[in-house]
Amino acid sequence: MPLTLIPLPPEKFSSWLGRSISEYITDLIATGIPGEQAKDNAQSTMTRSFPEGQATLTNAVFTLADEVLGDVGYLWVGQDTSGDPTSWWVWDIVVEAEHRGHGFGRQAMILAEDYARSQGGETIGLNVFGFNKAARGLYESLGYETTSVKMRKTL
Repeated sequence: MPLTLIPLPPEKFSSWLGRSISEYITDLIATGIPGEQAKDNAQSTMTRSFPEGQATLTNAVFTLADEVLGDVGYLWVGQDTSGDPTSWWVWDIVVEAEHRGHGFGRQAMILAEDYARSQGGETIGLNVFGFNKAARGLYESLGYETTSVKMRKTL
């Protein structure tokens, strides 16, 4: 079942933003960042990323749409923060739990690459939390290479 990227309508942006912030906070806490710090980090990231309160062509949010199942997740892709307009980033990708394991994540990543390329992107990167082994396997199978590893030990 092929996916289509549907630009998130402006009237749904606020709802998406709230969900994205909440999920990011949860992920940050899972890595050991205290709750209040995780909340501050997530809020400031989103404020920097969407200063106008909406997505743009160079910081785009899409619904992942399947013609039979409807919305199966979302994708946020945009230029990275280096200032190089040819360097792009997958900032967030979510396939809803009930739709995982059917190849939608792989299709979404290929669509993200296609979108970045259509906007002048020559490279695309992403961060993946260490605990997300399934995502790491997907990205490696698509040719993504590890460029850095952040490690920590609780004392």
